[in-house]
Amino acid sequence: MTSFPISLRRLASGLCLSLAAIAGGAYADYPERPVRIVVPFAPAGGTDLIARTLGQGMSKELGQTVIVENKPGAGTVIGTDLVAKSPADGYTLVIATMAHAVNPSLLPKLPYNNETAFAPVSLIGKGPNVLVVRADSPYKTVKDILDAVKSGKKLTYASQGNGTSAHLAGEMLVNLTKADILHIPYRGAGPAMTDLLGGQVDLFFGTAAAVSSMVGQGKLRALAVTTLEPSPAFKGIPTVAATVPGYSVESWYGFFVPAGTPAPVIAKLNAAVKKAAQSPEFVKKVEHEGLIVTASDPAEFDRYVKAEEARWRKIVKENGIKAE
Repeated sequence: MTSFPISLRRLASGLCLSLAAIAGGAYADYPERPVRIVVPFAPAGGTDLIARTLGQGMSKELGQTVIVENKPGAGTVIGTDLVAKSPADGYTLVIATMAHAVNPSLLPKLPYNNETAFAPVSLIGKGPNVLVVRADSPYKTVKDILDAVKSGKKLTYASQGNGTSAHLAGEMLVNLTKADILHIPYRGAGPAMTDLLGGQVDLFFGTAAAVSSMVGQGKLRALAVTTLEPSPAFKGIPTVAATVPGYSVESWYGFFVPAGTPAPVIAKLNAAVKKAAQSPEFVKKVEHEGLIVTASDPAEFDRYVKAEEARWRKIVKENGIKAE
């Protein structure tokens, strides 16, 4: 085995440390201009609310304006693809949801590859979806809905788009109960709730962040939450699993940047997300709406998303779930 003199080893070690310092120093002034968060849904939904609230806190931490831009459509693919094709410089993030993990199984011809197009920044939080109906709806329980379908009633459920948590929540109910309920995809929770309130659709499995305000105002009635355990934010509301054994859907939110974004930049973004997400103002706002803050390191978020992709790949295949 070749043996290098101590002086050469020290020189090599010093050179590596110098290069690392130069690399870190090259991004010491980041960000030098506004940072953009792309929301792949229409305005006024739960994801939009979380992005805008978190963006305000991130702006304080980064010392730059954080702009939120809505790019809805194609079950989050349009906005997500925009970020995949953006420069890997830390100035464009996408706020991802469960659709990010589901779409590779549901939409085989995606214009990007999750494995190679993105770098994880941080998981923001998790929470339930909530099965809601209009306040004047005749349905007060999950059993009421299933009984109505059995009697021949034709019902519809809305979602924020194909592959979203609302879509999968509805499809799990359909597949576990064999209930014939038609899926109507929208370009975000805002349009979905508009049609729900207007009577164009019967049900909506909205995220807690999207529906909590309307439930609190008495415009919507919450029938059940989709997680295995009841949600503290929806006291007295049972789980879907209490009526349909084996049922479980959990929403989540997190940030990705384009693959190739320098590690020092990702580290700065991660620190800003964590600080903003763990602030008392943000926690109070979102936990009131059912979201449990779980700000993470990039590696933790990466492991979580990979596990979610594997879980939903199995569920989509076993249940024959299709995009509408």
